Amino acid sequence: MVIAVDFDGTIVEHEYPAIGKPVPFAIETLLQLQKDNHKLILWTVREGQLLQDAIDYCAERGLYFYAENASYPGEDREKAPRKLRADLFIDDRNLGGLPDWGVIYNAVNATVNNGNALQIMAGSSAMPEPKQRRGLFGLNRRR
Repeated sequence: MVIAVDFDGTIVEHEYPAIGKPVPFAIETLLQLQKDNHKLILWTVREGQLLQDAIDYCAERGLYFYAENASYPGEDREKAPRKLRADLFIDDRNLGGLPDWGVIYNAVNATVNNGNALQIMAGSSAMPEPKQRRGLFGLNRRR
């Protein structure tokens, strides 16, 4: 599976343009995903030296990407489509924010094994359960 991963707010805390503190278990989980034969793409707003800083940060921790801000190594960004070719995106700006990296790992595995990644993600939700109330004829109904 090809997985696109954001940098700021996902691998490190938001301190852009500086590099923030590490997000717990981000690097370790991404390294395990690589061991599981997934291709990782660094997909970030960073360009130029700021992109190189992010690449170097990850490389110093043993994490090397299949491609950076491209669908594949050497892709001509002038001719490439704007939409990245990836099977999955990991980004702190997802609906609901960035889940715990353990949840992310389990969701990726569920996807690979034809399971329900959304169910895993929803199971980790901090959203409260809807309140039950008595309806007509004493039946429970959701609000």
